[in-house]
Amino acid sequence: MGGPGASKPTFREALRLWLKIGCIGFGGPSGQIAILQSEVVEKRGWVGEEEFLRALQFCMFLPGPEAQQLATYLGWRLHGIRGGIAAGILFFLPAAFLLWGLSLLYVMGNDSPLLHAFFDGLKPAVVAIVVSALWRIGRRTVTSPALALIAGASFLLLCFHASYPLVVIGAAVIGFFCLKPPGKPESHCEKPRQSDDASWSASLGVGFVILLLWFVPLALLVLWLGFHALPVQVGIFFGKVAVLSFGGAYAALSYVTLHASGDWRWITSGEMLDGLGLAETTPGPLLIALQFVAFLACYKVPGVLSPLLSATLGSLAALWSLFLPSFLWIFSLAPHMGRIAGNRRVAGSLSAIGAVVTAVIATLMLWFAHGVFLPHGSIALGSLGVAFMAFLLLQFKRAGIISLIVGCGLIGVVIRMVG
Repeated sequence: MGGPGASKPTFREALRLWLKIGCIGFGGPSGQIAILQSEVVEKRGWVGEEEFLRALQFCMFLPGPEAQQLATYLGWRLHGIRGGIAAGILFFLPAAFLLWGLSLLYVMGNDSPLLHAFFDGLKPAVVAIVVSALWRIGRRTVTSPALALIAGASFLLLCFHASYPLVVIGAAVIGFFCLKPPGKPESHCEKPRQSDDASWSASLGVGFVILLLWFVPLALLVLWLGFHALPVQVGIFFGKVAVLSFGGAYAALSYVTLHASGDWRWITSGEMLDGLGLAETTPGPLLIALQFVAFLACYKVPGVLSPLLSATLGSLAALWSLFLPSFLWIFSLAPHMGRIAGNRRVAGSLSAIGAVVTAVIATLMLWFAHGVFLPHGSIALGSLGVAFMAFLLLQFKRAGIISLIVGCGLIGVVIRMVG
């Protein structure tokens, strides 16, 4: 299964490891991928290094959280669909429970001056984290003048409220026809065999079942609460987010911020920053921050339900819609991983989408920075100083994410206490 002499684990052994990784998976996608490599490849040899890297590259092609998809792939590789389900769910389940509790504490402590002060100190740190992510992702995705042009045009379109899905689709089409990377001509590629067609039929069957699983709970919510109830709208909207979130969590956060915090006023930009800060303190994928968005939005507008029940249903709908597509991609596409990743036209489309991801993260950064540094029309020099300090600490690796967030939050508390 892995390198020479590697042995396949029992399902129970794998289950214990997936739970452990779900509980210790701090550090964002890079840290989580490093943990998976250390635990699965280096310590246990369940999967070989070459296959691990090939699977990682494949998961980076897909929309959604690549680290969680990689865990799902590894579980599927070891124990089939049940292994993939176990690995994928346990990767985010501990964080989901923890963030539900933190979200509840957040709404219960809304009138606490010290809590407000903590989050006032935290917000500049979150802006610094987003700027650091923009720098890191931009260097990886904008690697040519053509991609820089796509990124710049996408940024301008998004600033003028162009539709994010349409911008992504347009860039993908341009990349498909105009950005083929060098390599052997398409005509030299291996032609599909009949067995490949049969396996694609099986993959379509798996995909249909997963789509049905996504639809049924939402249909039941519609029958119970009506189509316009906020938990239903959260489930539908976050399903769209999951399908379009190429580039990982920051792309999804940007898209949600444009609508949930901008157009629809579900939450404020400050609350969005608070949620991102809370999510950074939990293990699991950063995409879990959107669970906070769903919790808070449904808590504010509970409809016929109690606020807590509405918020809990909204959280469950968000988790269901955000993470179910990851299983769809892995179970239906992983058997064809080599062919998809090796297609030059697909690679061109994904390169263009990567440039759009950089643009959408830049719009998120500007949105957050305006709320934090220009809260009342004048520059908040204290917040700007904290953000600059946090950015330097991140760039020179002098502080981890959690210690940075807690430290900046405590700075906010101290400032409030000394007046």
